[in-house]
Amino acid sequence: MFYSPVITNAAEAVKNEKLHLFRFVEDSEQVKIGTYEAHGGYQAWKKALTSMQPAQIVEEVKKSGLRGRGGAGFPTGMKWSFIPKDSPKPRYLICNADESEPGTCKDRVLMERDPHAVIEGMAIAAYAIGCHRMFIYIRGEFNHSIIRLETAVKEAYAHKHLGKNIYGTGYDLDMVVHSGGGAYICGEETALLNSLEGERGMSRIRPPFPAIEGLYACPTIVNNVETLASVPHIINRGADWYRTLGTEKSSGTKIFSLSGHVKRPGNYEVELGFNLKKLIYDPAYGGGILGDKKIKGVIPGGSSTPFLKADMLDVNLDYESLAQAGSMLGSGAVIVFHEDTCIVWVILKLIHFYRHESCGKCTPCREGTGWLEQIIGRIEAGGGKPGDIELIEDVCGNILGRTICPLGDAAVMPIQSAIKHWRDEWQFHIDNKKCMVKTNFEFR
Repeated sequence: MFYSPVITNAAEAVKNEKLHLFRFVEDSEQVKIGTYEAHGGYQAWKKALTSMQPAQIVEEVKKSGLRGRGGAGFPTGMKWSFIPKDSPKPRYLICNADESEPGTCKDRVLMERDPHAVIEGMAIAAYAIGCHRMFIYIRGEFNHSIIRLETAVKEAYAHKHLGKNIYGTGYDLDMVVHSGGGAYICGEETALLNSLEGERGMSRIRPPFPAIEGLYACPTIVNNVETLASVPHIINRGADWYRTLGTEKSSGTKIFSLSGHVKRPGNYEVELGFNLKKLIYDPAYGGGILGDKKIKGVIPGGSSTPFLKADMLDVNLDYESLAQAGSMLGSGAVIVFHEDTCIVWVILKLIHFYRHESCGKCTPCREGTGWLEQIIGRIEAGGGKPGDIELIEDVCGNILGRTICPLGDAAVMPIQSAIKHWRDEWQFHIDNKKCMVKTNFEFR
């Protein structure tokens, strides 16, 4: 009933133990606690709680090199260590499951098909930071994910993995499943905190950072679903094992959401450092471009990351390689466009999204995204004028780096890269009042 019809490489994960996140996601019984426990579930939680000190867990995660999988890529163990040790206030852990980045659909696979892995990772992280009440903030539209997690949480309580005096250690831990506000901005951790407190989802000025003053003005850690689902594997197998995966600076595996003009769109777990061109063209993954057309460009890390042109795709999918190529790993949403795609049309769709999702707190973002949508919409409709490209660049420059949260940057970085790579196409639109290519998409 709640099975998401999306391709995964779970069959490969069953054969290859390195691919641990997707190992059981195609088993329809994995959502049940009995099956999860039979597959070794909650062993890491028992190990952490009964034989490890919180500081040991933090150090193990630091040593593993695990970095945040939500987009920022900040070292997870280091983030946990920012919790003040002498604060008398309660501490909170929040799992950010407000998966809102266009093109990203990886976290919902974990929540809907392996929910106990998320709970177990959260429990270990909560113990590591001295938290006794944790929250998972799930995007409001993800009804299936919410139901799955609520059911799994009830099972976890029933099997004594959550609640009072867990495993006879005297440690208490409760979990709350919270339905989100249905806004992209709530994926930003401080806006999420406001929403969780019942306020409007708007970003907070930092400092203070959430680790010092977060939920209810108490020390708080916010981690992504995929990040936390990786933690039990690190505790079970050790940081040294985890560091054998991926690259030296980007360790572990990563789930990439492949979409757009590919023959086999879906979610694929691969080691960091996997080649982007292979992900797109290999028959075991994307399988090539629809209609066997030529590729035009790729957004490698979600709609907020800069484009890569067709001649830039022989690049590895890790934080450092993509940064060197002029883009970002981001959330791991790889969106592919073939040769018949109008780049101006694509950018118009993106800026419409970001204008609509701006919380309105910062003037550059609130006003600038609206101006950009007007100008780009006029160009796409055939009303472009000389100087419009320069005007777009000027507006983008006055938004980038001038907002409280990264939404302003997210809105303009793909625009700036699209103009850089396909300036001739923008100019053609303005000079000829039409698209350079015969796009198969409708404007409205």
